[in-house]
Amino acid sequence: MKIKPLPPMNSLIVFEAAARHLSFTQAANELNVTQGAISRQIRQLEEYLGKELFVRANRNIFLTPTGLQYYKTIYSALLDVAQATAEIKKWQGEHQVTVATTNAMAALWLLPKIASFQQSEGIDLRILTTENIQDLSKMDFDLALFYCRIPPVNMKVTTLFPEEVFPVCSPCYLSQFNQDDECENIFAKSLLYLDDSQKDWITWAEWFEAVNYPLIKPKNRVNINNYPMLLQAAINGQGVALAWGSLVDDYLKSGALVRPIETVLRTEANFSMLEPSDRGVIPPSVKQFRCWLLEQLPGKVGEKGLT
Repeated sequence: MKIKPLPPMNSLIVFEAAARHLSFTQAANELNVTQGAISRQIRQLEEYLGKELFVRANRNIFLTPTGLQYYKTIYSALLDVAQATAEIKKWQGEHQVTVATTNAMAALWLLPKIASFQQSEGIDLRILTTENIQDLSKMDFDLALFYCRIPPVNMKVTTLFPEEVFPVCSPCYLSQFNQDDECENIFAKSLLYLDDSQKDWITWAEWFEAVNYPLIKPKNRVNINNYPMLLQAAINGQGVALAWGSLVDDYLKSGALVRPIETVLRTEANFSMLEPSDRGVIPPSVKQFRCWLLEQLPGKVGEKGLT
């Protein structure tokens, strides 16, 4: 059954604020609108009801008897709505965890582990992906998982695992080379490059220089701007890719990828868990997910606060 009659709903919000303050100006400031907009909404409500709700006396306003009675009813009704809304938002805050991360960390590290956490009843995970760590300042999240050389300011930083970078390719791709082939020959055929827009990730040129290899220009070069897709191209035998330890562990264990050489570049950068330092009270669901996340790490993690 349809609930009727109902006045214009937005006018009720305006009326409650104006009646509470007994001022159109203060109501306008509270609702972030103009005083003229408040006056129009009140006039619209009065026309709908066929009754005056306020007495206008110079620059002052007062509630009419009808207005006072209506205010008490509307205030009580809006208070009930606000309390019901607060209960829902409280449940959501206590039972939902929002994780911000990159496509690579989501697809290659977090999601493969999530099944064990989902056995914990009553907690919903919300995963937001972005490739730009600077976007975190504009996002509402509980935890963030990012590879970063320099973590953003005003974040609590927990190191998940250090950066270790090494080449990988498919067994099929590697089989076309003899065991006595120089590693330069393997790199010279086809290299897979992560697009230059991913500025934090180490490039082939940086890797060659850091491990004291000559800079190699491959016969074939493939540029891809998505790291999980780049690894898939390597699995498909399209060339050699740079791999980040812990992100490719499952592929190495399954044999989908192999390491053509054992050279590893270890840097000062880390894959980290980031938490807003000014978030206030941390819901139990976030604490539970955080503890579970750290249990997935082999060894002790380190924490530090940045200002």
